[in-house]
Amino acid sequence: MPLILGGLAGAAVGFGAAAWLERRKPPPGKDPNVKHASLGVVRLDWAYHPLPGDVGSPDSFEYPVYYRAVPGLTFEICQSGKMTPEIQQNFKDAIEFLDKERGVSVITSDCGFFMWFQNEARLYTSKPVVMSSLALLPSLHASLGTDGKVAIFSANSTSLGPMHDTVAKECGVDWNQGCYVLVGCQDVDGFDAVASGEPLDLEKVTPGIVRKAKQVVAEHPDIHAILMECTQLPPFSDDVRAATGLPVYDAIVSADFFIRGFVDNPRFGLNDWHQAWDGQQEKYKLGDNVQDKAKLLHYKP
Repeated sequence: MPLILGGLAGAAVGFGAAAWLERRKPPPGKDPNVKHASLGVVRLDWAYHPLPGDVGSPDSFEYPVYYRAVPGLTFEICQSGKMTPEIQQNFKDAIEFLDKERGVSVITSDCGFFMWFQNEARLYTSKPVVMSSLALLPSLHASLGTDGKVAIFSANSTSLGPMHDTVAKECGVDWNQGCYVLVGCQDVDGFDAVASGEPLDLEKVTPGIVRKAKQVVAEHPDIHAILMECTQLPPFSDDVRAATGLPVYDAIVSADFFIRGFVDNPRFGLNDWHQAWDGQQEKYKLGDNVQDKAKLLHYKP
């Protein structure tokens, strides 16, 4: 009898330990090794001063962001849509660095003219690639139909024009149709700093951007949404929203949308299934994460 009781006691202890271990296991789907989603940004070989709201500023995001410049890919070359074989290889290296070494969830860029290379970027990664906020146009068109127009704000509408066929192919959107209005900001006082790489003076530029937005909406009262194509325009998005009462979409909204597909929604469903973000961004300056910095045309030690 004592042996039987001892056996039963031992089994009970064993069962209790097993139950305790089972309770210690994370629920299905929870894995403390799953990293928080992060954004990878392919950057131009260009030294400029990004403001909060610019894709080039890590302060624009509520999740981790990593940067990698493409040696030789200057603003002028990106605007032209033509890369040399060497720059093309550097572009591939940048995509693969962000994908494989940083393990980012989504890849974007710090210039709307990277839309030229949307298809090229997809060749080097299976991660979602959204090189420009122009990729949002199909959703905007679907939501508004043919009754509402979308105003597309660019740093320079003349320079944006040649990208028409690429956007039509990649996004299925023909902005020459009557439901789109192209708006260039090249004549806004102070906005020429974008092309020269100088810091934007918010106090100087904001009134001009807002004035232009109100003017365009007055001329086209059937505009129902605004898309900021240039990655240096999001710092003005809130002012335009307030002034026009219209929804304004930009590169930050685009990045947020794609990242949201990878992160926990705390309001319902399974919670805490990936690591929390500590709020600390990786510091970055042009040349970081590039092995051969001598290839960078605008690198300053």
